[in-house]
Amino acid sequence: MPFDTLAEPLESDGVAARLMEKFVIQGGQPLSGTIVPAGNKNAALPALAACLLTEEEVVLRNIPHIRDVEAMLELLAGLGVSVEWRDDNVVALCAANLGGGEVDPEVANRIRASFLVAGPLLARTGRAEMPPPGGDVIGRRRLDPHLDAFRALGARVEFDRWFRLTAPGGLKACDFFMDEPSVMGTENAMMAAALAPGSTVIHNAASEPHVQDLARLLLQMGARIEGIGSNVLIIHGREELGGADYRIGPDYIEIGSFIALAAVTGGELRVRDTVPSDLRMTRLVFERIGCQMEFDGDDVIVPPNQRLRVRDDEGDAISKIEDGPWPAFPADLTSIALALATQSEGMVLIFEKMFENRLFFVDKLVSMGARVLLCDPHRAVVSGPSRLHGERMESPDIRAGMAMLIAALCARGESEIGNIRQIDRGYERIDERLQSLGAQIERVPPEPLAV
Repeated sequence: MPFDTLAEPLESDGVAARLMEKFVIQGGQPLSGTIVPAGNKNAALPALAACLLTEEEVVLRNIPHIRDVEAMLELLAGLGVSVEWRDDNVVALCAANLGGGEVDPEVANRIRASFLVAGPLLARTGRAEMPPPGGDVIGRRRLDPHLDAFRALGARVEFDRWFRLTAPGGLKACDFFMDEPSVMGTENAMMAAALAPGSTVIHNAASEPHVQDLARLLLQMGARIEGIGSNVLIIHGREELGGADYRIGPDYIEIGSFIALAAVTGGELRVRDTVPSDLRMTRLVFERIGCQMEFDGDDVIVPPNQRLRVRDDEGDAISKIEDGPWPAFPADLTSIALALATQSEGMVLIFEKMFENRLFFVDKLVSMGARVLLCDPHRAVVSGPSRLHGERMESPDIRAGMAMLIAALCARGESEIGNIRQIDRGYERIDERLQSLGAQIERVPPEPLAV
C-alpha cells in the first residue's frame, strides 16, 4: 500500500473537493457488537519520528491508517526515509539515507506533530530547519517547552518565520525543568536526549500513555530510560541507537469515544484488548455523567439501555468535569464527555482548561436541540437529557467531529457532517467500523465542482 494513499491533494481544487466529502447519518439506532480499537494516534506519530534516530530499520505495528499518519509518512519520505507498508497496520521505516534537515512546509502545515521531527533531526544531524506546525485550531499551543529543552541540551535556536536549530558540537546531557508538562515537548526532549551521551533529567515531564509508548520504543532502540509513567524522566543517552520492532498500544481516546457512542444510543458494546489502567479517569468521569462500564479482563463492556443520570457532587452541588495533564481527565475526551452529557439527566459544568477554542463547536449541538450554555471559551453548562434532531454541520477539528457524530447517531432524523477529513485525521475507517455495529452512516463522495 503506498504511503500517500490518504494524503490530501496539493491542488486547491482537490482540497476543496475533499472538504465537500461528508457523512450522512440516520440517527436512533443502537450501536451494539464487538470492536477492536485502533492504535493510539498520539503514540504512532512520535514513534514514526523516532525512526530518524537510527540508520537501522524500525518496524512499527498497530499503526492506524489515518490522515495524520499519512502526512507524517509523507514528511519523513521527503527527508529521505524509506517507507514501506508491510500489512494494513504495519509500517517499516529506514533512515539510513537521511537527506537534509529541512522539512516540507506544505506537509508540516497539515499536522501539529510535524514538529516532532525536530528533536531527532537535531540529535542525528546537528541541525533542523522547521516551519511552524499546523494542526487543529483549538487554541494557542506553545512551542516554548520544545525550544527550552533544545537550548538546555546545548542547541542554538533561531526564528525568522522558520525555526533554525543547530548543534554543531552535538547535544549534551543536562538537567532541566519544563515550565509545563507538554506532551510533544517531552517527546521531543526524550528523542533528542536519547542520542546525547550521559544522563539527562527532565523534571515536570508529561506522562500520558503515548509518552510511555515512545519511551518503551526508545528502550528497544538501545536507550535507557528511568521513571517511565512519572513526571521525572532520566534518559541515559547513547552515541548511536539501533532498530526496533514495536507494537503501539490501543487508543484510549478512541475507546472513550466508542463507550460514549454505545451509551447514548442504548447499545451493548464490547471493546476488546484495551489497557484498563489507561481508562481509570475516563471511567470515573463517565460514571459521574451516568455511563456505566464493566471490565472483563482487558475488554470493556458497555451494558445496554442505560439510564444516563448525572451524579451531583456532595450537597446537591452541580457536578464539574475538568481536564488536565495525565493522569487527569484527557483534554481530547472533553468534547466527547460534553456530547455524552447532552443525553444524561441533570446538569454538569464542563471545564476545558487547556485549549481556549476547544468548546466553540457547541453551537452545532445547540442547533440540534442540545441545552448547552457556553459561559466563556473554557466553560460550558450542559442540561440534559435533550432530544436531538438531525442537522447539517461542519467538523472544525478531530474531537469536535466525533462529538458531532455521537450527537447525530442518537438524534432523530438525518444529519450531515461535512469537512470529515478532520475526523479521518484521527479515526481509522470510522464509517465502516460504525456500520459493523449497526450504525446507519454513509460516506458521500464530493460532488463535481461547477466549471
